[in-house]
Amino acid sequence: MNGQHIGRFAPSPTGPLHYGSLLAALASFLNIRSQNGRWLVRMEDIDPPREVAGAADDILRTLESFHLHWDDEVMYQSARMDAYEEALQSVISHQLAYPCTCTRKELRERGETTYQGHCRNGVDPDRPQHSIRIRSTSDDIGFADLIQGDLHYKLRSHAGDFIIRRADGLFAYQMAVVVDDAAQKITEVIRGADLLESTAHQLYLQQVLGYASPLYGHIPIALNEEGVKLSKQTGAQPISKQPAVPVLIRALQDLGQQVPDELQSANIEEVLQWAIENWSLNHVPLVISDTVQKPRSTNPSAS
Repeated sequence: MNGQHIGRFAPSPTGPLHYGSLLAALASFLNIRSQNGRWLVRMEDIDPPREVAGAADDILRTLESFHLHWDDEVMYQSARMDAYEEALQSVISHQLAYPCTCTRKELRERGETTYQGHCRNGVDPDRPQHSIRIRSTSDDIGFADLIQGDLHYKLRSHAGDFIIRRADGLFAYQMAVVVDDAAQKITEVIRGADLLESTAHQLYLQQVLGYASPLYGHIPIALNEEGVKLSKQTGAQPISKQPAVPVLIRALQDLGQQVPDELQSANIEEVLQWAIENWSLNHVPLVISDTVQKPRSTNPSAS
């Protein structure tokens, strides 16, 4: 781990930036800026069927409108296929990955929620199209989440041998994000708790590829009125046309920060400057609710 703090925000261009994504961007931004570190933006555009034309530029404009300015050039995953291929070949050469012809339909028909390694010893040559799976470990993978506390996963029983390149030739999120975090020398990842379970996958890939692991912290998930995760799929509205200061203050409150009343009449620069100077990761709650959150007194553990 190098001496400089480096964080990142890595949205997928599947639509405009909504409140839940802004919450993750703001938490990541403040956590790094409060340590005089560098904050990077990476566009995770490796899944063309899910992407929306113009969404990447719209996301960047929205971040700028909230004065969440990033350092260095934006990294686009679509331009990094050679790097992912090199990492893939490294894993294959160490016999830690194998082709798999099993389809999602076949897994459902077998009643499997965790892949059971059917293709570990070879595949049907008459089925040339295949994904690539990593040979997962039976060891315990544990990490100290900066917000959620100590967490432990049995990767093989929890996720099985997970896919690192899809059957359609596209690289899986887990592979791309690990390669890019290493390339950008990311030291701290603050993101939504919906990605909490991905951390064990990423820690394992970092281990087999010989990469350093960043610190991880997962903020609570923003929910809609029905109690469902706020997302583009659940009707989350774009925030690009909403007044920035009220949205930022709401986000700071949802992140457990003790926002003074006088900040309501401040401008964007003043709100962000106060937030950077007073940022406390320890005050981030485990759950967002309509009531005032109290700082947690102890870190929970999960298995």
